[in-house]
Amino acid sequence: MIKVENLFKAFGAKLAVNDISFTVERGEVLGFLGPNGAGKSTTMRMVTGFIPPTSGRISVGGFDMLEDPIRAKRLIGYLPENAPAYTDMTVHGFLSFTAELRGLSGLTRDKAVDRVIETCFLEGVRHQSVDTLSKGYRHRTCFAQSIIHDPDVLILDEPTDGLDPNQKHEVRSLIRRMGEKKVIVFSTHILEEVDAACTRAIIIDRGRIVANGTPAELRQRSEFAGSLLVRLPGVSGAAAKEKLAQLPTAKRCSVVKEEPGQVMVRVFP
Repeated sequence: MIKVENLFKAFGAKLAVNDISFTVERGEVLGFLGPNGAGKSTTMRMVTGFIPPTSGRISVGGFDMLEDPIRAKRLIGYLPENAPAYTDMTVHGFLSFTAELRGLSGLTRDKAVDRVIETCFLEGVRHQSVDTLSKGYRHRTCFAQSIIHDPDVLILDEPTDGLDPNQKHEVRSLIRRMGEKKVIVFSTHILEEVDAACTRAIIIDRGRIVANGTPAELRQRSEFAGSLLVRLPGVSGAAAKEKLAQLPTAKRCSVVKEEPGQVMVRVFP
């Protein structure tokens, strides 16, 4: 559904995205992982057609984003960073407006609005003005506009940003469910979200892809994969290493930190 080939984006002398290529198929939830400033949001803006690439090719559902942008964008639901919205509208009014922008009208529009309000748990604030909403409810409202037309492709930039733990759990569960039938790409810098919602993850750093695989595959690439940190009181580092190394399940041990009265040891299986 999404195919990105040799994507570059330069802002003056700064190369924000440097030769990125990847594909995402229906039924996949791809986590775009990396530190702030790594190029995640810039890549997602190019995939949605919000900004053009300096060079490279993007196709969505077989439609080239530069040559046939309208048909490509019809397939996409997009939640931008910081969840922008028209603050003078009510939640219902804003969602009705976005539904009309997507070509829905009459009973079809009303059913779509009711569906996303129920899906995103917005019934309690349906008639409330957007500018009076908490950050969490405003984020949910903007998430709702991204799925108002039931798109095949969802591009979500930091979809759990600013949410409390319960709201994060709800959004991750929703992404997992929707990902069974759609193509979903969402960016994050929170490692736990990869395990919670993703079938595959791409790690990007300084504009380049440095890893691509399932959460289990990426975990195994770490030198600390499967290791345990053990804190032991009343023992020296040398004594702890000697005892733990005798375990039949331990390959080796290393002292991470030693303080008066306790030691922390990493044990490798």
